[in-house]
Amino acid sequence: MRAIISSLLLVFLATHPVQGDEILPVGKAELGEKLYFDVNLSKNRTQSCATCHNPEHGFVDNRSTSVGKAVSLGDDGKSLGDRNAPSVAYARFSPDFHQNKKGQYVGGQFLDGREKDLAGQAGDPPLNPVEMGMPDKATVAKRLQENADYLKVFKQLFGSGVFDQPQTAYAAMAESIGEFEKTDQFAPFDSKYDRYLKGEVELTEQESLGESLFFSNQFTNCNRCHQVKAFPGSDGETFSNYQYHNLGVPPNQAVRAANGKGKDFIDNGLLEHPEVKDEKEAGKFKVPTLRNVAITGPYMHNGVFGDLKSVVLFYDKFNNSERKLNPETGQPWDVPEVGRNLALQEEEFQAPALKDAEVDALVAFMKTLTDQRYEPLLAQEKQ
Repeated sequence: MRAIISSLLLVFLATHPVQGDEILPVGKAELGEKLYFDVNLSKNRTQSCATCHNPEHGFVDNRSTSVGKAVSLGDDGKSLGDRNAPSVAYARFSPDFHQNKKGQYVGGQFLDGREKDLAGQAGDPPLNPVEMGMPDKATVAKRLQENADYLKVFKQLFGSGVFDQPQTAYAAMAESIGEFEKTDQFAPFDSKYDRYLKGEVELTEQESLGESLFFSNQFTNCNRCHQVKAFPGSDGETFSNYQYHNLGVPPNQAVRAANGKGKDFIDNGLLEHPEVKDEKEAGKFKVPTLRNVAITGPYMHNGVFGDLKSVVLFYDKFNNSERKLNPETGQPWDVPEVGRNLALQEEEFQAPALKDAEVDALVAFMKTLTDQRYEPLLAQEKQ
């Protein structure tokens, strides 16, 4: 039973049918919550936003497919995506897509930043043929109007003419979902690390070592991409600078075989963004938040690594000649999908080789970034 579903809005709508000119006491975020869980916004009425961004699992897709949890299964029951569904937890902190003073691309939503904000992100999946599969905005608007409660609430929040044009109704739907995703349900900042910063708990010796390594400019590169707030006053750190890098991630050949794209297909990441034309951006993907990272695998943009420790070892191999084998396959690390513009070959990303105990400490520290309600999932992983 999803605790998140039992909101006052859902209880109210279920027990108080709208009559006459009654004013429903809801706002856009409350409407967005109902829309977030509505499977009727998919072609076959089998998927909602929550299907691929499950609030009980860190807002990622916890369903298993023929390729594990690397990519998501579509509403048609057969289509598989090519990228791992990123968590929408803490997504509200990603700035609108832009270039900074150095000319670097920053922010936006999705792994390639193609939507500037949460409303744009919310409007993409219903029309994606390999996701929710709706043919057009007009069809979505008709689905919305099947629900008498929606008719009433949309008009109250967006004006009596909201359904006059399909694109207006669609934009209102996306905006409402985006407002819901801005609520504290998605960003409680109550992990063990947050409680440690408040003096409520202490880190273990291993976690403390991991913290020191993580924030060190001498021993790791973690904080180059995963820190935006300086010490002291680092409360509310989202552990992403929202920039884009090509880390040399290998293709997920199992996914490519399953979704029909084939081994020759290349995902160019940021270069897929319609506003980005420079070849130097090929293969770059947005730095994800590390909030809840321990319970939101598999990892990288294509889900190619199943274990968090494997990710740390993958990074370390660029500076450590002893890291020759992928621990998940027992084979040498695969070559990058996009072999140019590699961040980890740049001098600023070079660091000393890590010892095994230091790798374990980094993983232990990242586990402390798990929201309190998901901490039982960490315990389940140990069993």
